[in-house]
Amino acid sequence: MKRILAIASFALALAGQAYAADLYVPDQPAEAPVAAPVVASNGWYLRGDVSYDVMDLRGAHFFQGNRASHLTDFASADLDNTGNLGLGVGYQVNDYLRVDTTFDWMFNADFNGSTTGSCGSAPTCRSHDTSSLTAYSLMANAYVDIGHYGLITPYLGAGLGGTYVKWDDLKNTSCSTTTGKCDDTVTHKGREGWRFTYALMAGAAIDINCNLKADVGYRFRHVVDGDMFGYSTKGGPGFDKGLNIHEARAGLRWAFDNGDCAPMYVAPADIPQQPQPVFK
Repeated sequence: MKRILAIASFALALAGQAYAADLYVPDQPAEAPVAAPVVASNGWYLRGDVSYDVMDLRGAHFFQGNRASHLTDFASADLDNTGNLGLGVGYQVNDYLRVDTTFDWMFNADFNGSTTGSCGSAPTCRSHDTSSLTAYSLMANAYVDIGHYGLITPYLGAGLGGTYVKWDDLKNTSCSTTTGKCDDTVTHKGREGWRFTYALMAGAAIDINCNLKADVGYRFRHVVDGDMFGYSTKGGPGFDKGLNIHEARAGLRWAFDNGDCAPMYVAPADIPQQPQPVFK
């Protein structure tokens, strides 16, 4: 009996070794590493922008009558809203800093104002004044890209430069506040010149591909005060008190391809199916 049990145990041991030898599991392939997003860290770019400009004329004043010291504020002074086209060239210093120089052309903005005082037809009159304004700006700007969130990169920026403000001739018509009788329209020659300007920006860039980005944002520009119109018929010259311009902007930035252009994101390789045990 003991001999039979020993033979059976020995047979079972041989069978187990044979089963283990027949069970073959192929080598597991190493998983491909997941590629990280690729973001261009430097390079030159061109930009183009359009904007809708909300114009805030801070007021206007002028010398009234023959007394050069009699400086009087306009009773009302308003500019219509307008638009703007901009072009620029810039450089992406690194992932978080870029700089550019921009040239902007502001479309015509109509001016409507009024003054009060005496006139030829009556001792108390109110005038109606019309003109228009165009402007060109040259700005140097710097931006901080806050971070990269998928395809979106928010940023903050600031700029310094100058704006060439050109006022059209001001047409002034004064009418009696009691009889409604009006004097002849008087024309004051418009003035023009460069003025100091600063800007503050906030927005976001949206990746379209590795060369092209859409840029949407807000820009505030302050243009300092300056000459508005000259002297004519016992009135003038006149000066505006400066401009605050609120801009809703949209544009494109195109980066030069310097050979380092790469897709913004490389998809990870497919993970292979786990192989099943193979029995031989």
